[in-house]
Amino acid sequence: MIGLDTNVLVRYIAQDDPQQSPKATRLIESLTADDPGFIGVVSVVELVWVLKGCYGASKGEICEVLETLLRTKALIIEQADIVWKALRVYRDGKADFADCLIERTAHESGCRYTATFDQTAAKTAAMRLIA
Repeated sequence: MIGLDTNVLVRYIAQDDPQQSPKATRLIESLTADDPGFIGVVSVVELVWVLKGCYGASKGEICEVLETLLRTKALIIEQADIVWKALRVYRDGKADFADCLIERTAHESGCRYTATFDQTAAKTAAMRLIA
C-alpha cells in the first residue's frame, strides 16, 4: 500500500498538467486491491476544497468524484464509512463538505454535539452554535 497526496489525486482527476498528470495516471491505474493506494481524510477534504475553489467543480461533480474514489477497490479511504455519511449529508443539504465531515466524525466518535461559532455550519451541518 502507498499513500497518495492530494496533488497526485488532483493531477489524476483534472488531467491538466502535461508532465504530472500522466505520471499520476500511471501510478493510480497501477494500483490493485492487493496493492492499493491509501487516501487520508485530510486529503479528501483538501481534494474537495481544490476541486471547488480552484477548478469550479459543482457539488454534483464533487460528489461523483468522491463516490468513485470510495467505490474503487484499489483505493483505501481512511474512515470510509464516515466519509460516506458526510458525503450523503453534503449531497442532500447546503453544508460545506468539511463541516459535514467534522460533524459526522464527532457524532461517530460519540459526541453529543459539535460546537461551533460558524452560523452557517450550525444551520446546515447539524452543529450547535455557541451563543
